[in-house]
Amino acid sequence: MAKKGRAFSGARPTGRQHLGNYLGAIKNYVALQDDYECIYCIVDLHALTTVEDTHNLRQNTFEMALDWLAAGIRPEETIVFVQSHVPQVTELHTILSMVAPLGKLTDLPTFKEKVRQQPDNVNYGLVGYPVLMTADIVLYKADTVPVGVDQAPHIEFAREIVRSFNHRFNTKVLIEPQMKTTEVPKVLGIDGREKMSKSLNNHIELAATPEETQQRVMQMVTDPARVRRYDPGNPEVCNVFSMHKVFSSPEEVEAIDRDCRTAALGCVDCKKLFAANLNRHLEPFRARRAEIAKTPDVVWDVLRQGARRARVIAEETMEQVREAVQLPPR
Repeated sequence: MAKKGRAFSGARPTGRQHLGNYLGAIKNYVALQDDYECIYCIVDLHALTTVEDTHNLRQNTFEMALDWLAAGIRPEETIVFVQSHVPQVTELHTILSMVAPLGKLTDLPTFKEKVRQQPDNVNYGLVGYPVLMTADIVLYKADTVPVGVDQAPHIEFAREIVRSFNHRFNTKVLIEPQMKTTEVPKVLGIDGREKMSKSLNNHIELAATPEETQQRVMQMVTDPARVRRYDPGNPEVCNVFSMHKVFSSPEEVEAIDRDCRTAALGCVDCKKLFAANLNRHLEPFRARRAEIAKTPDVVWDVLRQGARRARVIAEETMEQVREAVQLPPR
């Protein structure tokens, strides 16, 4: 079947993935493979803009790749690689930085947010993050970028940079990427308040054991207004119920909604049912992960092979870029 186009997406190496990562990105990564030629990148250089201690960087890269493969990323057709393994991206980043307006960069919402989060580490790389992100996308001539609506300003910035480059150098070498909006749910952590995050220790790892998963689920906050077992509940404000809608059958969701409102179902039993359904859903993933993990070199080989394939595309693009800019021939 003919593919609709070439899709690119990158994610920082955060190690073992959790439910938020799965619902927000990985599940979509897997599905896109059926319709698009996909290129997925672990953006380790991007990670350097916010981390000060890199001793876990390699292991986090490995764990993330392992989870992607176990979840269903197919390296025989999808290019999976590490950003720093394709040096052309830093060359293109440098060239694109010449047409990137500084005022626009410092005005982007994500930059302002990072400055608030890390006021003592506002580095050059943080300011230029969107330029490197643009280089990531256009280096592989990706026409489609699957992102949540919160990333819309970055994609529009990338489009502006492409237009500026093509206009300044009178070329059509670079392709304006189109944003493919994905419904990225805000997956709350077990505290029921903040977004699921490792830094807040409110996450549920995909690769956790069934026992660990059940323990974490039993810690989840449910309806804050439901104090006693026989108080009627409000499923629409319950974090556990929101997860049931993803991992439980429609019939179960309907029954839980009804029984919660009439107090026929207590929060403890509701969480037990969710834990059982979640573990059942993750069982094939965990089995595949355990099998792949037996031969770690396989994961690194996938990343190396992916980088080799990515470099072929990247160098073709850079040859055209160098020619457009009229850099001296090599």
